[in-house]
Amino acid sequence: MLAIRLVSGAERPEALAVPIRPAPAGEAAGADGAATPPADLPALGDGVLAEAAALVRPARATGRAGEVHVHLRPAGTPTRLLLAGIGAGDEPGWRSAGAALARAAASETHLTIVLPGDAPAEAMRGLAEGLLLAAYRYRLTEAGEAPALTGVDVVAADPSRYADALTRAEVTARMTHLARDLTNAPSSVKTPQWFAEQVEAAVADRPDLHLRVREPAELAAEGFGGILAVGGGSASGPRLVELDWRPAGARTHVVLVGKGITFDTGGISIKPVSAMKLMRKDMAGAAAVVAATLGAAALRLPVRITTLAPLAENAVSGAAFRPGDVVTHYGGLTSETTNSDAEGRLVLADALAYAVAELKPDLLIDLATLTGANAVALGKRTGALYSDNDELAADLLAAIDAAGEAAWRMPLPADYVEHLGSEVADLYSAPSQGAGSVVAALYLREFTGDLRQRWLHVDMSAPSWADGDAGELTRGATGWGVRGLLRWLATVD
Repeated sequence: MLAIRLVSGAERPEALAVPIRPAPAGEAAGADGAATPPADLPALGDGVLAEAAALVRPARATGRAGEVHVHLRPAGTPTRLLLAGIGAGDEPGWRSAGAALARAAASETHLTIVLPGDAPAEAMRGLAEGLLLAAYRYRLTEAGEAPALTGVDVVAADPSRYADALTRAEVTARMTHLARDLTNAPSSVKTPQWFAEQVEAAVADRPDLHLRVREPAELAAEGFGGILAVGGGSASGPRLVELDWRPAGARTHVVLVGKGITFDTGGISIKPVSAMKLMRKDMAGAAAVVAATLGAAALRLPVRITTLAPLAENAVSGAAFRPGDVVTHYGGLTSETTNSDAEGRLVLADALAYAVAELKPDLLIDLATLTGANAVALGKRTGALYSDNDELAADLLAAIDAAGEAAWRMPLPADYVEHLGSEVADLYSAPSQGAGSVVAALYLREFTGDLRQRWLHVDMSAPSWADGDAGELTRGATGWGVRGLLRWLATVD
């Protein structure tokens, strides 16, 4: 991961980034631009700041967040001067600037960035997250050379003021990288067992984290019928990962559940190739909740977290479950499986029922790449959030927004519940009346028991994957949910 240092002075940098802001309100900003560097930047010597200010108008720089202009100075030091727009100078503006600088300086070996004296700690967090997330590359399958940029110095008048913000940004980015790595991994290696082994490796040197992995025999003995049904058609058997962070003095217990389908063929209700080729990402929810829990432990957040990752490969074989089969879930509720390509909710149902019956948490949250209807309703960048708890929904939405992710609260209409009725089981797993994401959420709610008012579901299928580089996102898995969950967990009392 890109190394970022906080320093009090620049030592003759080869590449230097100077932030610029839009013109103050009331100033004319004509076609030639009216942006300017902040007045309270650390002294750099050699007239560099004056030169940067003089270059703004010829460059037509506006100071818009994420805008970068590169100027060559062959006879000077630095030899390359980058004007980086920070917009309003808030955390989102600095995050955009960091991401843009990571790409603009990708061919450099080292970059120095100057931070204004009035920059809040959140500016450092945004800048560092933007740099680290945009610099991510998944090397196993992606062609091309890795960026040359390996180190960044951030010059601040008082580096100690920003140390905690940098630490939080680094942990958040490292855990987002982990979620991206797990999700990007091809399913030729990413079996349920492989995923469980990655979690085992991650906690190997953390005695304060407790891990239990249930294998097929244990799942059968304990009655996890949904996980077993979905995983039954594959030669790679299912697993249930249970990861526990128990800090001393924690007053709130949160259970996080993440859908972990390591590959989804659709089963007997087989997908077309165009819909199947990216189904290695169908475990992005599990990757996000595991990474968020590891991040909470790294930051020593004072909240107890139990993470459940039900893992299965939905394959086609003579042992695969069929549309019309009845599955008995943990705790006894039954589902008529109307569509084997609606498998994620079956494994989540087991995990939710187990959490309610055995773990009895204060709050219960699940993340899942659950439906294509998520993208139809909200597009590629926004998750669909469901809850009957207004306060919980508002708090998590605020955290997701602060982290630079996006979600929108969706309804849980009472008159849709009747669509879940089955003649041969307690529930249809996937009614065909439309409103796919909404009905899936209503189905999951049936397994939350007396925690219904303290449960929240996020359908994050669309934002779990990016088709190209955009801001702090890179092509492929986004690690969506890690940043928002960590922000929210840091506020849980």
